[in-house]
Amino acid sequence: MGSTLPAVAEELLKEIKKAFQETSRVPDELLLGLKFIFGPCAVPALDLVDQRSVTRVRSPSGRTLYQVLGSSGKLYTCYSSCHFCTCPAFGFSVLQKSESLLCKHILAVYLSQAVGACQELTVPEEQLTSILLAEEEEEG
Repeated sequence: MGSTLPAVAEELLKEIKKAFQETSRVPDELLLGLKFIFGPCAVPALDLVDQRSVTRVRSPSGRTLYQVLGSSGKLYTCYSSCHFCTCPAFGFSVLQKSESLLCKHILAVYLSQAVGACQELTVPEEQLTSILLAEEEEEG
């Protein structure tokens, strides 16, 4: 996580990670905090983590992105370094309307990092480039 998330959100995610490392569970008060800070995307994001829908895709050079299998069955690409997701909800609710900090997919990325629930996939540089270009073609 970087400095573009509000400090309270970053602190909450750190507390979730710490609690999970110590007890292998997330206390109810932190789950309530998650719902308070992230609103309606918190519960669906937790569902995505429970379903192990988050995959960290890494190339040999160290480039990394995340792919999240959404509840609709569509695969979305997320970039945790800049808090960006390719889903329509991110474009509308986060970027256009400024109604939310994040979409459920990028929140699921952060939560899966905190609780160690990311699938791992190493791909050749060419395949990672293809993933990135495919996203660009869909947008353009």
